[in-house]
Amino acid sequence: MEHASRRAADARPAVQVGEPVARIDNAQGASPILLICEHASNTLPSRYGTLGLSPSELESHIAWDPGALAVAQDLSRLLDAPLIHATVSRLVLDLNRDPSAPDSITTLSERTTITGNLDLGPEERALRVREVYDAFHDAVDAFTEARRAAGQVSAVVSVHSFTPVYRDVQRPWEIGLIFDRDERFARSVESGLRQDPALTIGMNQPYSPADRVFHTLERHAERRGLASLMIEIRNDLIRTEDGQASWSKRLAPLLREGARTL
Repeated sequence: MEHASRRAADARPAVQVGEPVARIDNAQGASPILLICEHASNTLPSRYGTLGLSPSELESHIAWDPGALAVAQDLSRLLDAPLIHATVSRLVLDLNRDPSAPDSITTLSERTTITGNLDLGPEERALRVREVYDAFHDAVDAFTEARRAAGQVSAVVSVHSFTPVYRDVQRPWEIGLIFDRDERFARSVESGLRQDPALTIGMNQPYSPADRVFHTLERHAERRGLASLMIEIRNDLIRTEDGQASWSKRLAPLLREGARTL
């Protein structure tokens, strides 16, 4: 039965003035897996107001990946893995896009116009790149490189969620595994998931690297020769604490086993 959750997926986390864009949980975790959650927050720093959006729009999937942070935090605990997650909404700047990409700062998300992002000048764009993109990815770079130099990381996993219906098209998958050239980690996790015949698993669905959603993993994993995997869970399945716990408990042993095969 659905109930109130202490980490309910529709609760907006507060960001204090001066808080870093990248927050690191369990920095000393012993796992060789580094977890990343780029779309963890729907928070807009005060200087951006509401970007012209209503409260319901800011709670929707256009502003963040509902439930993803809670699953990532559970995985961090179960795996004893470090987790780096963002504290700012992707509507300010999408951390999983190259900053030169047209949709790095989007003006249209699904069918919603982001009026506060219209007609931005080069100075504002450069400010967001510096204060959001550079701040987050420089922190990830520094942390990952230190772990790699110490022989403490072999894989990077990013945790996301996706909406069940996008532009009126139903998405049948409960979970998607997104991967690029190195398929080892994805195939290992897929093998474990297929033990449940009731699951509909998307391999490079509902997105693939061709959709330019692999930027974070390309930058922080592939360029360092680390294994990589992007996990997409349908967000209606992780709206409650029970759903979040169920999926993290399902995935943790599969990720642990996948890391052993690297």
